[in-house]
Formats: sequence, C-alpha cells, structure tokens
Amino acid sequence: MAAASRLMRRPAVSAALSWLAARYIRLVWVTGSWRIENADIADRMVADGTPFIACFWHGRMLMIPNAWKYDARMSILISHHRDGVFISRTLAHLGIGTIAGSSSRGGGGALVNMVRALKRGEYMGITPDGPRGPRMRAAPGATAAARLSGAVLLPVSYSAARRRVLNSWDRFVVPLPFSRGIIRLGTAIEVPRDADEAQLEATRHRLESELISLTTALDTELGVDPVDPAPEISAADSHDLAAKGGAE
Repeated sequence: MAAASRLMRRPAVSAALSWLAARYIRLVWVTGSWRIENADIADRMVADGTPFIACFWHGRMLMIPNAWKYDARMSILISHHRDGVFISRTLAHLGIGTIAGSSSRGGGGALVNMVRALKRGEYMGITPDGPRGPRMRAAPGATAAARLSGAVLLPVSYSAARRRVLNSWDRFVVPLPFSRGIIRLGTAIEVPRDADEAQLEATRHRLESELISLTTALDTELGVDPVDPAPEISAADSHDLAAKGGAE
C-alpha cells in the first residue's frame, strides 16, 4: 500500500490514472442499462434560474457526473488531499469543474467560493459526509451554503445491480460494465435565509435522512445489500465538523 501511495504521488502516474478513471466511468455508462429518474426536477430549476446544490454521499460519487446535461455550469467541492486532486483531474476529463476545500484547510474559503458561484447562477455538487466521514452522515456545510446563497439542496444517489463495494471508510461503490443502474434525484429542500441554528440542524438532519432513504431504496430495488450508515452524529459533533470546515 505504501508503494502504491508513493506511486500515486507522481504527477504523470496520477494524470494517467485520472484519465483512465474518466474513461471507465464512460465505459460503465455506455455498456450498461442506466436510467436517470426525476431529472425534470433539476431541469426545471435550471430553466427557472434557481441555483441548487446537488448533495450525494462520498461513496456514491462515481456515476453522478452522468446525471447532468449542463456540466459546464456545474462544479464539485473537492478536498485539498491527494485523493481530492485525483478526483478533480478525473472530473476535468468529464468537463466538470471543481472548487478546492478541506476539513482541515480552506473550508471557509471554499464556502465563500461556493456561495459566489451559486450567486452567479452556477450549480454545485457536494458530498456532505466527505472527505473523511463519518459515512452517510451529513455535516452542516451544505445547509450553510444554501442559506447564504439562496440555493436549494437537491439529494441525488445511484446504485447498480453489478458492482464492487470497496473496504474504505465510505464503502465506495464501483459499478461494473454491462450493469443495470439507476441515478435518482430526490425532493428539493429549501433553506430559509433567516433560518436559525435549530432550523439549520433540522434541515441538516432532513437532508441526511432523505439521502439515506434514497440510497437504501435504490440498493434494495436493484437487489444488492444496502450500505449501512456510520453511527449517527450528535448536534454537537455536527457543529464541530462545521467549525473545521467540513462542507466537502
């Protein structure tokens, strides 16, 4: 593992692997039988000029780029970590931009950049449990960005009938080629501009519950074992994540 990690630090190796990862995403998409459900929810918001923050679990990010027809106006919040750089390069090959932010560095700046992008009429993607978890537990960064920008939160998830689930903290799902798969958009969640701390916490919990339900339902429908969330975090722990900039 140490040797592989050192190899990944080489720019040429990382660049080549990110290109291969982007090609793999396309391969899985074109060889499989995939459908996007409720795409009209996002399409209506784009037509109306309503900004939104697409929220999806860190372990379910691989196929999410295929959910959008307007990649040029979509950016994903990515950590400063080496894994984040790799993901950013992969997304660039798919025509999707990124904003850098980290739970240990740059979280506040990332939030400011997110809000600015949303106010310009762009759209954001965020993994509420990333980059370090706990798995499938939402930090409050997305709700904070929604309140400051006036954007709505849009839960999104996917599952595949043929897949591999990695033994990582997020139980990262890797769909296999020639698989059936579903990307599903959930119900948009509005965050009042004048929301107080109690309302923000209630919204964070609602987003978390919606994403867990959405993901579990997709796994069940496609006949695979649902991935269980990590133990629920307390409101105090949630605020600790926010203080560290845990938006990404």
